Amino acid sequence: MSAPIPFEDWMQSVQTTIEDALSKLLPSSTRIPERLHDAMRYATLDGGKRVRPMLVFAAGTLFDAPVAAMAHAGSAVEMIHAYSLVHDDLPCMDNDVLRRGKPTVHVRYDEATALLAGDALQSQAFMVLSRIDADPERTVEMLQILSEAAGSFGMCGGQAIDLASVGQDLSLEQLEQMHGLKTGALLEASVFLGCLCGRFPGADEARALEAYTRAVGLAFQVVDDILDATADSETLGKTAGKDAADNKPTYVSILGLEKSRALAEKLRSDAHQALNIFDEKAGYLRQLADLIVERNK
Repeated sequence: MSAPIPFEDWMQSVQTTIEDALSKLLPSSTRIPERLHDAMRYATLDGGKRVRPMLVFAAGTLFDAPVAAMAHAGSAVEMIHAYSLVHDDLPCMDNDVLRRGKPTVHVRYDEATALLAGDALQSQAFMVLSRIDADPERTVEMLQILSEAAGSFGMCGGQAIDLASVGQDLSLEQLEQMHGLKTGALLEASVFLGCLCGRFPGADEARALEAYTRAVGLAFQVVDDILDATADSETLGKTAGKDAADNKPTYVSILGLEKSRALAEKLRSDAHQALNIFDEKAGYLRQLADLIVERNK
């Protein structure tokens, strides 16, 4: 077995692979309707950390998944993520003007185009995933995983709770439930889509990966809340301090800054511990947990 490439090189390789795949799998901006297709590409390409596709590839590595299948699955997840950001930034949601260091889609184009671009990205994601090179049973299960993670029992449900919680006092348990849906569900889907690009995980493997994704999903949001309170807009590539300005409950508002940082470290440890049943092939998953906790934007 050849030695794994260093994490930084692997990460860059995955990001390049996903950027190339997205460019091919998104409609060309020269096809009618050109403005809509251009907005879809603007929202998705040339930006973002690609954490979700990296989770697809890291989990797929554990289960000997082919690169082509992981590229399709990773692209589908990233399209869902991009659509959610486009809609989250709309005036009827968070009303933000900056995303990934550039004007949000409704600012760059217009509100109606942004709404349609998000809708179309969601449809494109499922079309891409349906064309993955896998047997029909495997493909149907992958479509089910992604649709549940993106819908009212996952990301959309979490966003609905988030919007309803503005100005409210949430308990820590309620905050965790909200972010488990809003952020964690799509991260978990990314991991299991990666697995299914290779083979079905065993029961013990699935439980370990569920524990891992629960930890990194919460860690991702805890760090987001910390960065919103401590970083500037130029570093983040989006408007800093918006949670406090909008009176949203966050880990920082409930726990304070130092306890939030301690929680992020505990969740990192939990993620590492969950992977103990795997060998060194889980190294990229471990390093992604570190990346999520240590990131500065």
